[in-house]
Amino acid sequence: MGNRRLVLRHRPAGTVTDDVFGLEDAPIPDPGPGEALVRTLWLGFEPAQRGWINDVRSYVPPVAIGEVMRAYGVGEVVATDHPGLPVGELVAAPLGWQEYALVRPGPGNDDPNGGVVVVPRGLEDPTLMLSAGGLTGLTAYFGMIDIARPQPGDTVLVTAAAGATGSVAGQVARILGAERVIGTARTDEKRAWVREVAGFDECVDHHDPAVRKALRAAAPEGFDVVFDNVGGRLLDAALVNIREGGRLALCGAISTGYRPEKPAEGLHYYQVLTTRRARMEGFLVSDYADRFADARDDLLGWVADGRLRVTTHVLEGLERAPEGLRGLFAGANLGKLLLHVADRTTTPLRPAGALA
Repeated sequence: MGNRRLVLRHRPAGTVTDDVFGLEDAPIPDPGPGEALVRTLWLGFEPAQRGWINDVRSYVPPVAIGEVMRAYGVGEVVATDHPGLPVGELVAAPLGWQEYALVRPGPGNDDPNGGVVVVPRGLEDPTLMLSAGGLTGLTAYFGMIDIARPQPGDTVLVTAAAGATGSVAGQVARILGAERVIGTARTDEKRAWVREVAGFDECVDHHDPAVRKALRAAAPEGFDVVFDNVGGRLLDAALVNIREGGRLALCGAISTGYRPEKPAEGLHYYQVLTTRRARMEGFLVSDYADRFADARDDLLGWVADGRLRVTTHVLEGLERAPEGLRGLFAGANLGKLLLHVADRTTTPLRPAGALA
């Protein structure tokens, strides 16, 4: 038995085709001092992964040719030389596109997205550590609370509101007191879910050629807050409809496909930031790593009490990982896109609550 893993074979210029990655069988590693061997159960997909395989300067080094594709996941400890991670423990950690990964918690872990986190024993669905309690949920949380800062009575726009980040961002805005929350999504099914399940007031088609007018119709007085995941002409349309003193949080630009070449579309209406004394600011979730634990407690608490609703789109099998990454940019998913790699097989050895 070996460790099946997907490694980067070459850097794509456009669409991430299957041949960008190679499936290989490597030996299962043994944990060294302070390490644990984790069997991957679930992997999450993030749009940022597309940027990580470009050979360009960014906030993290690009995935190297021949390296296992970087990804965050949930897995079970199957061998250990770490006193705080007994066999059977579930962890959320940077596992990569592979069936087994070595993890090293604590000092010396340089992962920018939070390192190794023990899955709370009372959490019935561990995949919540990849959705509401994962990178996408944390991004929505800090983007709203620290950057967009919706106030009671505000009108909020969230683009790509049926995605893992946007759906949480709009609900966080409501929890913070926003009076009206508007989303954008691609299909009738997604727009219905955004309204009926996530509880947005309205959701418009962001592929509508007249999307600028559709946004104005949804919020005639304009938007106090824009949380943007799309960029391009949709961000331009949001800018036109920003109110005086508005705040725009730039979370992502999925319309660009995160390809290395110059985007086909730029902004035309940025001058409204001056005339309406508005502010547009980008952010990275890794900037808030020291606050992840408290934020995760809030997010999972809101899921538990019903104020935050999440959904997932699941693919089966490690070999489908490239398909999942493509799917993010094709709008294939509703909610968090996950890859199911394996089922849990071991029995936890420690009593509940023994590890803080």
